[in-house]
Parts: sequence; structure tokens; C-alpha cells
Amino acid sequence: MSGNDTHDNATTKLRNLAEVLLDAARRAGADQADALAIRGHSISIDVRGGALEHADSADGTEIGLRVLVGGRQACVSGSDHDQATIDAMASRAVAMAREAPVDDMLGLADPDQLGPRRDAQGLQIADDLPDPTPAGLQDMALRTEAATLSQPGISQVEAANASFSRRQLWIAASNGFSGGYERSTHVISAVAITGEGLGMERDYAAESRVWASDLPQPEEIGRLAAERTLARAGSRKPPTGAFPILFDRRVSASLIGHLLGAVNGAAVARGASWLRDALDQPMLPAGMDLIEDPLKPRYPASRPFDAEGLETRSRAIVRDGILQGWTLDLATGRKLGMASTGSAARGLTSAPSPTISNIALTSGRQSRDDLIADMGRGLVVTSMLGASINDTTGDYSRGAAGFWVENGQIAYPVNECTIAGNLRDMLMTLRAANDALPWRTAEVPSLLVEGMTVAGA
Repeated sequence: MSGNDTHDNATTKLRNLAEVLLDAARRAGADQADALAIRGHSISIDVRGGALEHADSADGTEIGLRVLVGGRQACVSGSDHDQATIDAMASRAVAMAREAPVDDMLGLADPDQLGPRRDAQGLQIADDLPDPTPAGLQDMALRTEAATLSQPGISQVEAANASFSRRQLWIAASNGFSGGYERSTHVISAVAITGEGLGMERDYAAESRVWASDLPQPEEIGRLAAERTLARAGSRKPPTGAFPILFDRRVSASLIGHLLGAVNGAAVARGASWLRDALDQPMLPAGMDLIEDPLKPRYPASRPFDAEGLETRSRAIVRDGILQGWTLDLATGRKLGMASTGSAARGLTSAPSPTISNIALTSGRQSRDDLIADMGRGLVVTSMLGASINDTTGDYSRGAAGFWVENGQIAYPVNECTIAGNLRDMLMTLRAANDALPWRTAEVPSLLVEGMTVAGA
């Protein structure tokens, strides 16, 4: 049997499962229902000391059902696909929904709201080459580890990994929508260590792609992990005070992530967003755009339709610094008196909620080194841990590590410090470098923020 035949058979089985779930929901008394069937396959290989340390493989098909009864909803899931189990799932879901609180904003899309697409043709979000074998993944992990250890000063490789996953899904709903697609992911990573005892430092490198042919070579990833780790040797605490901070492109997407969280319609509808009153107001410096594009070929978060069957499309979240709109699914859009932005996502056991696909922030004209030179004295952040973010005020505090800058040049590595500020003030002072990398869910360059607080020594 050919690979295409295998794929077609799996797709047919998923579609049939989703339709069987809908039929069971109708018989159980649901007013409306949608069903999700997912088939997944994954392999993960870890090596250490030139030998296999751990191998993990998973295969399975799971199903999820959401039912709506009189403005109430409930979700159930399972991995058993026989008719008796599906009937029991549907009955349980309807019984649960009848006990849930009423929400008049709930409901499937009207048929005329549904998008025209039913597959991901043209998006290239599934590698069309044969899946990698465990032996092939182990070879890549070993090459990654060897390249890391080849750099003088690396004492050990904590982990070297190569992994692959392929997932097919099908969504069907009682409003007539029925569609599905497939997605693949290839990953190579390494974590390296230098020094010993209290002087030990670690760092990592990792790359993920939809297509194996787009991945960097394992040796490149291993050398980068070593380079980053060696640069951290001799880390110490920075001074305390108010300084400019450069968020390296490794972490700058997290800063934009806080903005994306605050424009999520679910947070806005609850009043739990520090941007709840900021629509049509400046949010980023003039000239800066933040664009979502779920239709970029070969990108990790691309998708032809959302979890409610609505068409996905490119849109500006911020245009020329001005906040353009919220990220909405059907229910949050109804609560806010707006149309869905085609942003619904859902899991097997959860109802739809708004989410973001691929985003890109306008890059600047200066290099990262140019921005460091302009800083004079301050902090370059390359990693963060922990977070204290006030959803209502936007007050921001995080643990950080990176490099201290003196006279416009990196002077020494730093760790064990805290950075703090207010997100709205921080975002309005952004200066972007020109170093954003492709293939990421978030293409965000290094970002310079003026006047944050650093708590170090």
C-alpha cells in the first residue's frame, strides 16, 4: 500500500469517527454539536555519552465531542472508538451540559459564516517525505552531541534530542462543516554544560521545522549550543538600577506574547486585560506593525480554517503602532459585539477559545550590535524564568540572565537578576533590530526597551 493510500485511509477513518460522534450527540438530545478526531504519531530519541539514553514512541487516535443544549455546553473525550463507548460519551456529555450554567453567547457558526476551505492544500504544513526512522533520529542526535562536545570548554552535554511528530485531524459539526488536515514537526535540540559545582553554567540550542529539509544541520545546532554555553562562563550579578534592556531575539517573542495575551478576546471580555480600553490607541511606536498570517506556507502554526470552521486570514493586530482589534472566536466576539477573527482553537476536552497563529513584528534597520552600542550601559537578556504579570495593570517582573553592557559593548555574562517595568510603557519605547529569524511561530527581532529596573547585586 502506498503512502498516499495510507494517508487517505486514515483521513477517511477520522472523518467517519467525527460523523459517528455527531450522530450519537443528536440521538442523545444535543441541540448542536461539534466533534474532533485526531490521529497522532511521534518518535523522540535522547542520546548521552555517545549512546542511546531514552527512546519514546507514541501512536494513537483520540476523539473529542462538544455538545450544546439550551445555551449550555460540555466537552468529553476518549480513545475507545466502539459504538457503545461513543454512545455513552454522547449521553454523558448531554447530561453534563444540562447541569452547566447558561451562556447565551454559545453556539456554532451559521452555515453562511463557514469558510470555503476543507483542507490545507497549498499550505505545505505536512512533510511529504517518508517519516524519519528511529535510527535516523538517533544518528542526528548523536551528531548534535558530538558537535557540542567538540568545542573546548564544554564539560558535558545534558541532553541531545531529535524528534518527529505527525498529526492528522478532522473537525465536523452539526452546522454542516466537515474538514481536516495533517501537520508534521521535526525538532533537533541540545543542552550543554560548562564548568563545575557553583561555577556550572548551561545553555541550549533548538530548531523546529515543518519540513526536514528546512532544518539546520545537527552540527550547526550542536555548535550553537556550545557557543552559547561557553559565553555564560563566569556569570555574576549585574548592578541594580534603571537601565535600558535589550531583549535578545531568543526571548523577545515573549514580550510580544504579553501583548497578544492582553488582546485576546477572552481576557478582554472578562475585564482581565491591561489593554481593555486601548482599542484604536497607540500601543507600539509609530511605523511598527504586528501582523498575524495563518496562511504562510511551511510555517508551524498555519491552518486553513479555525476550530469553528471559519476561514483564517491575514490581519493586522497593530498597524502603524495603533491597536486594531481583539483576537476573537465566535463566543467572545458575540460578548463584545464583534465578528470572530477566525481565531478559534480547541482541544479534545476543551471548548473553542481565541488563539494566535503565525505573527511577525516589523523589523528595524539597525543590527543587534548597533542597538547594544546605543545602549551605552545596560542589560542584554537571553533567557528568562518565572513571571509576575499583573493582568489588570500590566506590571511586569521576571527573572533574567544574559550579558552586561558597558560603553556599548558586552562586558560580562550575568545571572540571578530581576527585571521589572510596566508593559504598556515598555512597548511604547521599543526599538527593533533587523535580526528576526524565519520559520518561527513568532518572527520577532531583538528589542531594545528604555528605562527598566534591574535588580542585581
